[in-house]
Amino acid sequence: MEAFKKKTTESYELKVISSFEEKWDYFLRNFAVQGYSEQLDFLWVKQKKIRASISFAISKDGEACSLPQSPFGGFWLEENLNSEALERFIRAVVMEFSKRGIFQLSITEAPKPYGQSNDLVNYLLFKCGFEQKEVVSHQFFIGRKKIKKLVLKERPGFVIKENEAGVNVIYGQIQNFGFLKEIKSWNIQRGYEVNLDENRIIQQVSVFPDRYFLITILKNNEPVGYSLGVKLTSNSLYYYLSATNPKVSLKNGGELLLHELFQIAVEQKVDFIDLGSSDLETSANHGLMFFKSRFANDISNKITWTFKN
Repeated sequence: MEAFKKKTTESYELKVISSFEEKWDYFLRNFAVQGYSEQLDFLWVKQKKIRASISFAISKDGEACSLPQSPFGGFWLEENLNSEALERFIRAVVMEFSKRGIFQLSITEAPKPYGQSNDLVNYLLFKCGFEQKEVVSHQFFIGRKKIKKLVLKERPGFVIKENEAGVNVIYGQIQNFGFLKEIKSWNIQRGYEVNLDENRIIQQVSVFPDRYFLITILKNNEPVGYSLGVKLTSNSLYYYLSATNPKVSLKNGGELLLHELFQIAVEQKVDFIDLGSSDLETSANHGLMFFKSRFANDISNKITWTFKN
C-alpha cells in the first residue's frame, strides 16, 4: 500500500500506512485480525520522526476499531505532545476516515501505566465528540524495584505454602497448547463465562514466542493449575489466563500463580504488572478485586470510546 501524507500546520503531517510496515513495542498492533478487511497505522510525523500513532482494523461493514480481539488499542505517544498537537492528530484521524467513507470509530484506550499521557488522550477524545461506551478497571503493581522487593519478602512464605499444598510451581515458554483446553474446561466447570479464541492465541505465540510465559502448578507431577503471562510491551507483564482444576483440592492456588507471575516480572525486568480487570456481566467483581488488591498498588481505567460522524 502506498503511504498517504497530509500537510498540517506546525510542520506535522498525517501519514497512513499498512499496519504491517512498522514494528511496534505493543506487538498486537502487528498481528492480523480475522474478519477485518484492512488494517492501517495512522502516524503523526514531525521532522521525519513519528511523534504519535494509532492502529485500526477496518471491518467489511465500514467500522474502524482500535483494536478488536486485543486487550486494548488506542493512541501511543513516542514523546510528550502538547494538548493542541495531540488534538490535531485526533481530528486529522477522524477527518481522514470521513474522506474514506468510514463514519464509525471505536477506540479502546489503554490504562494509564502504558502511557503517562493517556488521561490527556481521554479528555481530548471527549472534547472531539467521542462518546464513552465502556469503562473497565485494571489493577496494577507498579515499580520495578518494588516488584523485586515484594518477591524477596514473600518468597519464603510461598515456599512453605507450596510444601503444605504438596505442589511445585514452574514457569517457562510454551511448548504445547494442551493447557488451553484445560483452562477452558476448568473455568466452565466452575460456572465462569469463557471467551477464549484458542486459534488466535496459538498464532500469536507462534509468531511472538518470547512474549508468552506459562505458569504451571504440578501436583504428583500432574498439572492442576495454569496461568499465562504476556509481555504486551517490553516494560510490562499482563496477567491473561488463569484456572485451577476444580476436582483437585488446592490451597492458595491463585496466590501461588500470582507469586510466580511476579517472579517472571523480576526476571524480565519489567516496570509494572497488569493484573487485568475484575468484571462481572453487570457489576464489579468485588471478590476478585479484593483478592488482587494484595498484589496491587495502583488502579487505572481502560475506556472504550465511539464516534459516529
